[in-house]
Amino acid sequence: MVKVAAFDPEDLVVISAHLEGSRLRVADMVFLPNEHRFVLALNRPVAGATDARRMTGLHFERVTRAMTSKMPPQTPETMLTLLGIGYEAVDPPSGHVVLLFEGGGAVKLSVECLEAAIADLPPLETGKTETGN
Repeated sequence: MVKVAAFDPEDLVVISAHLEGSRLRVADMVFLPNEHRFVLALNRPVAGATDARRMTGLHFERVTRAMTSKMPPQTPETMLTLLGIGYEAVDPPSGHVVLLFEGGGAVKLSVECLEAAIADLPPLETGKTETGN
């Protein structure tokens, strides 16, 4: 299980490496302006395992603004592939986090400072469920 926090650009490189090639739906990203948080749920490749994937949560704190560029049509089921995550210092410690997606789309987050974390989510139960019959 992966669990990593980032408080500087070098830490963010580690998170980006873990999430490269992750898939997500547009609906799996949300900006929570009242909480100054941006949250994603991604299906990331598992290192060293062919075709194995793991659901992982990623969140950014102290987010003041979220902007998109060249994103595909905004339908909730549109699938995206994450290419990487970068950081641009503006007026340290504030800056921009940029999530780059296949096809040229991007999400740019304005942050007061860099504060992010990823954590693998527990596997979904795949057993039978009761139907009430």
